[in-house]
Amino acid sequence: MSRVWCILFLGSWLVWSGGAAGPGAVVRIDLGTIDHAVSTALNESDVLQKMAEEAAKKKANAKPIKGVSGLKVKDLHPPVISLMLSPGLGLFMAVLIQMTITGKSFIGGNMEIALAANLTASSLLWQDAAGIPRFSSRNCHIALVSIKTKVPSSVLPKVTSKFLDSTLQKVLPCLLCPAVDAVLNLVNAKFTTMTSEIPLGTAGTLQYALLNPPLTSETFIELDLKTVLHQKEGKEVGLPMERSSLASLPPKRDAATQLVLSANFLSAELSILQTSFNLEISNSMVLGLPPLVTTMLGALIPKISRVLPPSQPVVIEMREAKAPVVTITPDKSLVQLFSTAEFWVSPSDSAPDSLFVLDIHSNLEVQFAIAEEKLRLSLALQSLSWVALASSSLGTFDELPLKGVLADIIHVAYVPLINRVLWGGIPLPDLLGITYQRANISRFENALVLDVPATQT
Repeated sequence: MSRVWCILFLGSWLVWSGGAAGPGAVVRIDLGTIDHAVSTALNESDVLQKMAEEAAKKKANAKPIKGVSGLKVKDLHPPVISLMLSPGLGLFMAVLIQMTITGKSFIGGNMEIALAANLTASSLLWQDAAGIPRFSSRNCHIALVSIKTKVPSSVLPKVTSKFLDSTLQKVLPCLLCPAVDAVLNLVNAKFTTMTSEIPLGTAGTLQYALLNPPLTSETFIELDLKTVLHQKEGKEVGLPMERSSLASLPPKRDAATQLVLSANFLSAELSILQTSFNLEISNSMVLGLPPLVTTMLGALIPKISRVLPPSQPVVIEMREAKAPVVTITPDKSLVQLFSTAEFWVSPSDSAPDSLFVLDIHSNLEVQFAIAEEKLRLSLALQSLSWVALASSSLGTFDELPLKGVLADIIHVAYVPLINRVLWGGIPLPDLLGITYQRANISRFENALVLDVPATQT
């Protein structure tokens, strides 16, 4: 194994084995997606036509081409592009170009050359200071494939040969090779959008950037992304190091670009939003359940019935005490909430009084979907795994009789609020025009996997 590959392997192993903070997201870009991005850049920008027009302009310092004047390019056919990935380096590009070059010969009369040429170029994929992937061209070669000439009858074959030698060999590299840089710059611009800071409603912002230099294999490019989350006050929220990290990557599907989102990243995302989960639940919000009044509490816990004011409205103040935790396995996805429920009696003629506070651990099943190019989470209460009395102005009592009605209240009032907060979705990396709406969603150990068909429409 070469020294370069040893270094690449060691760096990748350190990331995945926990020697450093792992990525919040991993993108494995299929060659088909890159091909689409390059083709789109060529078609949308009309690069080759612009290069041809530029080459035809007279330039003050340019040397005249011997034997021809008024050089122009016409009948430029759409290029045929073939791409290959160069492991450890970047991208190899082969482009078949067909066009007609016209001009006037030095003895008078119009000259036309219909030609086909192969352009080959290699590019290096690297990481810039802002954490953005970049392609930069390394070399460019032009090889003629076929030539058909149409020249004045008075022009001798020897003159034609000189024209081909002196004109095509000088013109084509200057005409076509700058197009490689232009196309790569357009593709790089599609990479740049990935690092834009994206608002998460009013709760904070999300930004993606490269954690490590890009890795190129024979079939895909891997980008390990750090997911930078900021609260609205500007404080950065790090990924939870103590929880299960992404220890391995799922197999990559053929002809698909794969986005892997770690459970740690999703947990950090929910921690940004958790202040929006706070809710005061009153009787009007739990219609269909036992009335939320002191009489109901006293019926469940007779020990406290004698110290409760009769038939007074009760308000439950739900707060998140700790950051939510997302756990993902191939079979199930869960969100664990660590909440406090403070019960207040709210007489109409006096200030509310705190009755008691419960610590609650909830398990909620989570379903994932893509909408408007964002990841949406939808929660459903599975169980209350823990209910404990944290404090009380009524003295100690057995809180377990409250568990059933509290689960119903959380299901009817609290979970719908959280789902409304989550409805805005998690922005996904804006990368090379990838359309996540078409993704197949699956689960892996500690990760959510989005496989996007590589051929975009």
